[in-house]
Amino acid sequence: MSDILQEFNDYRSKMNEKLLADNNLVIKRIFNLDTNAYAAGALDVKTKELLGLVASAVLRCDDCIKYHLETSYKEGISREEMMEAMGIATLVGGTIVIPHLRRAYEFWEALENQE
Repeated sequence: MSDILQEFNDYRSKMNEKLLADNNLVIKRIFNLDTNAYAAGALDVKTKELLGLVASAVLRCDDCIKYHLETSYKEGISREEMMEAMGIATLVGGTIVIPHLRRAYEFWEALENQE
């Protein structure tokens, strides 16, 4: 696994474990809600992940973008689908999203190169 992927996943896992171990009911409910929101329903998981990716890019959250990129990749979303979604995000969010688009593309390349 590339450094960029390993570093992101290690940190995320470590800190999620610490946050959940703190036993805060509100935090636990938010984590649960987040997990359940992305389960298949009227929309399939791929569509929900692309929606999460676009929202994360527009809100300019690099950690969220990375999370949704990795999940999207694991769900079988193609580079073309990801780039189309990121195109919408850049259109909606404006040129301020371009630095996040660059980092998203770099992270996607790392996902593709891990195999």
